[in-house]
Amino acid sequence: MEPWQAFVLGVIEGITEYLPISSTGHLLLAQHFMGIGTAGPVDKAAADAFAICIQGGAILAVLGLYFKRTLQMAMGFLGKDREGLRLAFNILAGFLPAAVLGMLFNDWIEEKLFSPWPITAALFVGGVAILLVSFRNRKDAKGRGMELMELTWKMALVIGLLQCVAMWPGTSRSLMTIVGGLLVGLSLRAAVEYSFLLGVLTLTAATVKKAIWPVSGEGIPAQYDTLFGGSMLMHSQYGTLALVIGIVSAAVAAALAVKWLVSYLQKHGLAVFGWYRIALGIVVGALFATGLLAV
Repeated sequence: MEPWQAFVLGVIEGITEYLPISSTGHLLLAQHFMGIGTAGPVDKAAADAFAICIQGGAILAVLGLYFKRTLQMAMGFLGKDREGLRLAFNILAGFLPAAVLGMLFNDWIEEKLFSPWPITAALFVGGVAILLVSFRNRKDAKGRGMELMELTWKMALVIGLLQCVAMWPGTSRSLMTIVGGLLVGLSLRAAVEYSFLLGVLTLTAATVKKAIWPVSGEGIPAQYDTLFGGSMLMHSQYGTLALVIGIVSAAVAAALAVKWLVSYLQKHGLAVFGWYRIALGIVVGALFATGLLAV
């Protein structure tokens, strides 16, 4: 992987991680276009690990932008902030469904769904879902609805169950959690904030798992079927510099994207992201169907 490719992938990750347009879908399509992860099982496994690990930059961006909320939850665990403790437990409630299902079905999902056609379909369907929810929740889009601290653990669990749908690449974790927040009655602003905070925990867990988990399969050398196998395989293929460039560029891009998104949604709502996803799904699907892009 060339440094410029690591930079481009980092920027794509940062921009798309918290927007409801699917970071995984965009990253896999970008890798496909650049020929990354196409040279065999080892290269594909390394590319998948790289796409997950550069999420560390997006995590750092939200931790910085929402430092007060993060500190509030930390103080809650120390018994010094009751609301912070409640918010932390609601984050955990939203995280648990994806944690359980991810452990059970991660290998099957990566084998069956991490390919261009499933991603393209998810982009289109997700766009339609955004338009439907945006139309249904116009009042919430204008700032009405519950505030974040009014969220209950049962509502958080519903959002967490919807987050599981985002295990299908191309769907978007942000899409499902924002939509989930709106459906349980949060204001758009509160739904977006909860999505960001839940994302920190979810992305951290996914990144750590990918870094330390053994990697095995047809064509994968046995030396990587051990603890930290994912990290070793990625490092052997791309080196340290590519990962550093990817994480740093993702952090900067994510910080800018989050600040822009919060401001944009207060004025315009979600609909534009629905139209974007539908258009992208149609264009990419047409390119694959006509053979202009190889699947």
